[in-house]
Amino acid sequence: MFRNQYDYDVTIWSPQGRLHQIEYAMEAVKQGSAVVGMKNSSHAVVAAIKRMPSELASYQKKLFGIDDHCGVGIAGLTADARTINTFLQTECLNHRYAYSKPMPLSRLVGTLGNKMQVSTQEESGRPYGVGLLLIGYDHKGPHLIQIDPSANYYECKGMSIGARSQSARTYLERHVEAYLGSQSVEDLVRHALRALRDTLANDQELSNKLVSVAVVGKDHPFRVYDDESVQKLVDEIIKEPRNPARPAQSGFALDTGVENMDEDVSRPPPPDPEATVALGVAEHRPENP
Repeated sequence: MFRNQYDYDVTIWSPQGRLHQIEYAMEAVKQGSAVVGMKNSSHAVVAAIKRMPSELASYQKKLFGIDDHCGVGIAGLTADARTINTFLQTECLNHRYAYSKPMPLSRLVGTLGNKMQVSTQEESGRPYGVGLLLIGYDHKGPHLIQIDPSANYYECKGMSIGARSQSARTYLERHVEAYLGSQSVEDLVRHALRALRDTLANDQELSNKLVSVAVVGKDHPFRVYDDESVQKLVDEIIKEPRNPARPAQSGFALDTGVENMDEDVSRPPPPDPEATVALGVAEHRPENP
């Protein structure tokens, strides 16, 4: 891996005001399999692509339940995700024991953000190399929250993270009114599966062994569906014609005629960020007498 003089530790700032170790952690999220989340007025859904490390191994778990009212989908280092999941479960259990009610999601995410932020400013550890899509339901309704390794978190209507996630985000942006106005959980799951389908290579298709779906909402505790439980909806999506969507072009690309390219999983990952520094050091020479 390429190294420079500003990425030896998370506490070292580059002259451009960047923390390279945090950027590397965010790159680890982009290498994980895709996760898609969305919500409507009553429910929130997260769907994930399961990967297996080899033909002899089982699929890695991508969706984790935290409490009856919330859960997460992860992209990145699964070991870091398990640590975070244990922390969130403990916080929810302590809150239920003290207050006899579920923990509000705003307080839960704020507590997690504080924990993750410590590892971005102390040299005793490293940033968590995992991104999270947290879904939940509380007294304010359904929530979908994206949490980055940088400890930033955002409330979203729809979001995708992981490999080739831009294709899924393009679908979410184009159909935001459709899934926000959907009246059934099945319609919400169909939109999630369609967005997830766009993250796959052209020669790959959805299957019940490849997909996990989790749902939470009003009078619906957090529950993960996979294998045979999602077979019916997966079969419906497979029958639909596949139209690979191009990522939305920026205004700069439209003005200059630069054509945006689809994400290609066959390409190697981009090199790590490099800090380019111009040192204006003048060389002092004695003047000739």
